[in-house]
Amino acid sequence: MKNLAQLLATRRERSPERRIGLIDDHECFADLYDRSAGTAAVLAETGLVSGSRVAVIGTNSRDYLQAWTALQLAGVESALLNPTYPSRLLGEMLDDLDPDAVVWVGPDPQPDLLSQARHLDLRGVTEGEFHIDGARVEVSPVGSGTGVLGGFDRAPGDVAGYMHTSGTTGTPKFCRQTQEYFLRLGRYIADSLLLSPADTVFAPLPLFHINPLGYGVVGGLVAGADVLSASRFSASRFWADVRDAGATALILHAPPVEILKRATTPVEAAGHRVRIVFFADHDFLEDFEIPAGVSAYGSTEAGGLCHTWIWRRGDVADLPEGMSRYGGKARHEVEWRVTDDGEIEVRSSRPHVLFDGYWKRGELRSPFDEHGWFATGDLGRVDEDGNLVFIERRAESIRVKGEFVPIGFVEDHFSKVTGVGDVAVWREASELVDDDVALFVTGENLDLAAIRAARDALPAFMRPAVLVRVPTIPRDDGVGKIRRRQLGDVPALERVGLT
Repeated sequence: MKNLAQLLATRRERSPERRIGLIDDHECFADLYDRSAGTAAVLAETGLVSGSRVAVIGTNSRDYLQAWTALQLAGVESALLNPTYPSRLLGEMLDDLDPDAVVWVGPDPQPDLLSQARHLDLRGVTEGEFHIDGARVEVSPVGSGTGVLGGFDRAPGDVAGYMHTSGTTGTPKFCRQTQEYFLRLGRYIADSLLLSPADTVFAPLPLFHINPLGYGVVGGLVAGADVLSASRFSASRFWADVRDAGATALILHAPPVEILKRATTPVEAAGHRVRIVFFADHDFLEDFEIPAGVSAYGSTEAGGLCHTWIWRRGDVADLPEGMSRYGGKARHEVEWRVTDDGEIEVRSSRPHVLFDGYWKRGELRSPFDEHGWFATGDLGRVDEDGNLVFIERRAESIRVKGEFVPIGFVEDHFSKVTGVGDVAVWREASELVDDDVALFVTGENLDLAAIRAARDALPAFMRPAVLVRVPTIPRDDGVGKIRRRQLGDVPALERVGLT
């Protein structure tokens, strides 16, 4: 198997009745595949042929899954963008990507972005129609005989798609991922979690992340399992959805695990059939009576995932960092080391296991050194058994409800408010999950109403919880870079809650 189109066709042939879609809106895989093949044929007729590049902006839905499937069958390289980003930030990212078209799969297209490229509105594609530059196009299912579609000619090293980084200190960067990258990641996940056709995989997080798409969708397809997602993660509905779907394998991450521990009870979870969960946590396994869990280390750059460890319920991790930060053993295709200053570095033993590099304005920018090592920017250590323990990110980052905040963008946003002088954004401990965003500013007679209005214009996870007025922002003497870790030492002239 050399590409994702072949994987999809194999599943159509061998597992036509497997479920795919949302937990409350799914269908058999054969139906989704056949419509996707018809969509791919239409896309090719309109000029989106193998090797074309598109930006996909949307939220979890059957339409989203069909659009992704159709693009892979057509051989079109799909860059998956976070739809909650402001239009200005998305515009900057589209400039870097330079796509042949923008594909919208919900929410409503943002008017100021429509002029940047052809736009395809694929909402409703599961009903047999979509729109290209406003013109309605009908789609007919074409069945499984689709070997003529461009996706089947893609080589293992050809591009399958792009996923962007969190953009913690600047515009998010696009990580280029090949066909083999996804196929090997899917196989690694399926093998690590022992997924099989007897499983129902539930991956409720946003599909533009590597976790739900790479681990959940591609891993589930490799195994021939049912694959279900959700329109959004909901703690209040979670366990009822898990029971109703008969989910046996959960693809989660640290923030939703923490939320579920705090917001749900074992009584609510009673009766589930889950046998394994990614991301492992001792209390989660114990409280909700789940037999096994996986802890891991990885990133979009590092092959999607490069280390895993299986824990059984009742295991206790004698680690100061905790069970969930135990990376464990590396996958067989990945070499790794921890440098003298504690940074984790990885490289692959064959091509296309890790990402190819960062794509920007027609150029692939390599982050690898002359020996193939990628410096992850994360700190770690080697335990007494020779396995990896992740400590923390070296990079300055803020994470709110599972999303990394693009610090530079938020700072620039508030710098435009009249009366605001210098600006810095940093994190404070949250009473809930992850971090709170703190906004540090200089200036006299600040217009709090204008600052709150600017805050309200941002997506929820980017909004500062507190404003701290300070006499000066600490900066590096050389290049003037903000010394964020020193912000807490600066005496506050004023502190105002913004929530």
